Amino acid sequence: MNYYNSHAKEYINNTKDVNMKEYYEMFESYLKPNSKILDVGFGSGRDSIYFVNKGYEIVSIDPIKEFCDNARSIELDNIIQMSIEDIDYNNEFDAIWACASLLHLKSNKLVDVFNKCYKALKDNGVMYVSFKYGDFEGIIDDRHFTYLTEEKFTNIINQTNFKIEKLWINNDKLNRDVKWLNVIINKI
Repeated sequence: MNYYNSHAKEYINNTKDVNMKEYYEMFESYLKPNSKILDVGFGSGRDSIYFVNKGYEIVSIDPIKEFCDNARSIELDNIIQMSIEDIDYNNEFDAIWACASLLHLKSNKLVDVFNKCYKALKDNGVMYVSFKYGDFEGIIDDRHFTYLTEEKFTNIINQTNFKIEKLWINNDKLNRDVKWLNVIINKI
């Protein structure tokens, strides 16, 4: 959190225009019109704006005050300054979007967080989540990162009631030497 508190403007400027079209389309193929989506760790607000403009009902959470202030300044509604670890929703959302946000949690917290997300989703709800790909956990540039492989992610999800719908790996959209693990999971 300290990193994002002191680098919020830089992060917003670097990520607000990243083209996420292929990810949105994949995610939306699981949604119904007017679905209610929880955007977890929304950062620049890029994804929330996209979903609002597509007619979805969005609740956006992020623990960083400057991200929340920025989201309000670009006229996003339903902004809550909160960590995913603190959610307590029950059967409220059709979908959860967690793009590059849960990777900042320690791996031993992920099962609990996925269980909270499971509880927050309605039956047959879906969740998109992405992690940097690999076998690393630790501090980089004053931020904690948990990288995951397909096997590690599957081991975590197998401790929940989620079912993996789709899993794929892609290159970084900011042209960094990073690969990403992308997953859509379903509340069964």
